Amino acid sequence: MDLHYPAGHVFYRNLHRSYPLITHGEGAYLYDSEGKRYLDASGGAAVANIGHGVKEIAVALSAQAEKVGYLNGMQFSHLPVESLAERISRFLPFPKGKVFFLTSGAEAVEASIKLARQYWVEQGKTNKHHVISRKPSYHGSTLASLALAARESYKSIYKPMLRSSHLIPAPYCYRCFCNETYPACGLKCAHALEKKIQELGEENVSAFITEIIGGASSGAAVPPQEYFTVIRKICDDYDVLLIADEIMTGIGRTGKWLACDHFNLKPDVILLGKGLAGGYVPLSALAVRGGIVGAIFDNDRSFLHAQTFAHHPVGCAAGVATLAFIEKKRLLNKCLDMGHLLKESLLPLGSNSHVGDIRGQGLLFGIEFVRDKNSKTPFPREFRYTEKFLGEALKKGLVLWSHVGHADGINGDLVLLAPPFTIASREISAIKAILSDTLGEMKIM
Repeated sequence: MDLHYPAGHVFYRNLHRSYPLITHGEGAYLYDSEGKRYLDASGGAAVANIGHGVKEIAVALSAQAEKVGYLNGMQFSHLPVESLAERISRFLPFPKGKVFFLTSGAEAVEASIKLARQYWVEQGKTNKHHVISRKPSYHGSTLASLALAARESYKSIYKPMLRSSHLIPAPYCYRCFCNETYPACGLKCAHALEKKIQELGEENVSAFITEIIGGASSGAAVPPQEYFTVIRKICDDYDVLLIADEIMTGIGRTGKWLACDHFNLKPDVILLGKGLAGGYVPLSALAVRGGIVGAIFDNDRSFLHAQTFAHHPVGCAAGVATLAFIEKKRLLNKCLDMGHLLKESLLPLGSNSHVGDIRGQGLLFGIEFVRDKNSKTPFPREFRYTEKFLGEALKKGLVLWSHVGHADGINGDLVLLAPPFTIASREISAIKAILSDTLGEMKIM
């Protein structure tokens, strides 16, 4: 079936391509209406962390829907939300954590910056409203979350509608925006936070929001081990809340429940999403240090944020079933083991003249493409290297995630791999083989 604009009634995001019609999925594979099989090496958008077609999740969804499908989370509680919050609290790095459930990562981001603002108002620090973020980064496509991101291609036409951005360089060592080399750099990218706070005025800065290990915008860039020690101290010294965007990296993607755990980091707020319910329903979460919620309670106030589908019963039931499945199958250990194997399989691809860097953690890896390896010069955007690479890989039955523009805001090509934790060694071999074949064909394009 050829699904493309202007046929049918679906408003496709990309109006210039045809979409395969997927009929079902199983494990790491998707199957379309023509019988073609696709190896989902990116879990969609790093979402399908437990694989496709898991019966346990379907049963949990159905069982809850039969009891009650929807409740107003501002008026009622229910067993799935209580159970899911308790399960998440077990792996939070702060005591007495509270969890607020939403349906998308962008919603969680917006809720977090509203919470940060309300917290400081409750503390009597009513000038605190600026939020600092990093470049490159991505935190969502709604107007407030988009303003925090550094994706100029997404932001350009909406600039008149966006609040001002306050960005510092991300710890993206392959392309250090401070023009330094680690460790001689002295972590200038981390200390840039202090300079930015001083520039804006300590009394005006509410929060710093950051990915822990980079997502698509920096192709799974892993910061130096001591980076977050510096960041945490700066936030403490200047009364700035530290918001950890773990929407992509949380729920085991890096081999631990949270990427924070790799750095012994204790943020004030943690954002979860994507794999929280394995992609079986849209579900995200705002996990908050108890003292922040307590400040609102002590002033006899409520959290000034509400959404129709907050604490959704069926969504929370899917989340409970997903976490139970991960624990039952010991998938955090599997993620670590398969992550090592994936890394070993990918590294030989670095000998290709157009592969600039391969990086990542657990089952989250990025491959960055360059025109010249010595100078790290990216391909000109008009060449559309990533788009061509994705197209060729898809023809061979391999699904990848991508990003462009990270090198300078316009140019830069990379693909992201985030396969299900249940992936087998033979499937990792298949990923390597298709990537290698695709790279070989790209040389002559």
